[in-house]
Amino acid sequence: MKPCAQSPFRPAWWLPGPHLQTLWPYLVRPYRSLALRRERLELPDGDFLDLDWTAERNAPGLVLVLHGLEGSSGSAYVQRLLRRLQPLGLQAVVMHFRGCSGEPNRLARGYHAGDTADVEFVVEHLRQQQPQRPLAAIGYSLGANVLLKWLGESAERNPLRCAAAVSVPFELEAAAKRLEGGFSRVYQRSLLRSLRRSVARKYAQRDMPIPRHIVDSAPSLRAFDDRFTAPLHGFHSAEDYYRRSSCRPWLPYIRRPTLIVHAADDPFLEPCAIPSNAELPSGVELQLTPSGGHVGFAAGRFPGRTEDWLGPHTAHWLARNLG
Repeated sequence: MKPCAQSPFRPAWWLPGPHLQTLWPYLVRPYRSLALRRERLELPDGDFLDLDWTAERNAPGLVLVLHGLEGSSGSAYVQRLLRRLQPLGLQAVVMHFRGCSGEPNRLARGYHAGDTADVEFVVEHLRQQQPQRPLAAIGYSLGANVLLKWLGESAERNPLRCAAAVSVPFELEAAAKRLEGGFSRVYQRSLLRSLRRSVARKYAQRDMPIPRHIVDSAPSLRAFDDRFTAPLHGFHSAEDYYRRSSCRPWLPYIRRPTLIVHAADDPFLEPCAIPSNAELPSGVELQLTPSGGHVGFAAGRFPGRTEDWLGPHTAHWLARNLG
């Protein structure tokens, strides 16, 4: 059995517990967002995806970034990573899931945690543009689940040089359950507000097959997925969606060097859903920290002065494995 690698992350002593770790990086942003170049990619089904590029056109390696639920290239964790990749000579391109780039997508369908087809299409597009350029990918939260599932589905034929995944909802059922209890309900309410705003923009643009009041009255993410996400994307129910879309069953089939960074106290996932060592192939390195929250990992010795541990840690890992 391969031992689980231990991460050197040391949380800021003045940000104890999962919730302060999770919330602090979103409440404090001491810099402006990087200027990015947008590319619109037309999809075979008549829809579109927006890609946001950093400026390093001649960089030797390229990193594809997949954001989390209702995220974008402007999300704090994405911006922190982009700033860390620049000094390492790597260009990044952020793939927005359908409807997440500030404009509703054209079709009734949207995106979901198990939709790997769009990622594969984007990767093929990037390879056709620059076939000799080594390519890596990193995903956060929902985007991490999508990435790991795709890595397992594609196994030996996967074209990436390496990949990283942060704060992974390995079992979507366990993630939904965790968000229904305790302080984690605060995160659920925030995500539901964002999803409802996105749905409202979509309903204002086109006719939808599901009555809006049914979606607006969903009291939880599980109910939202049962009433909206699942039926729009061909699933029988939320349970069917969670079962068929979770990445955990696909982990043993990954054949590319992959780093997984996850906190044992992640308030978005039941601890029982974290995979065991026996489930991970030799090329997958799980760095399981005792604390860190959800896409948090805030370090720093002095109160009020946080240090971004996650951005440089993942950026340097990607740079080493792309070289």
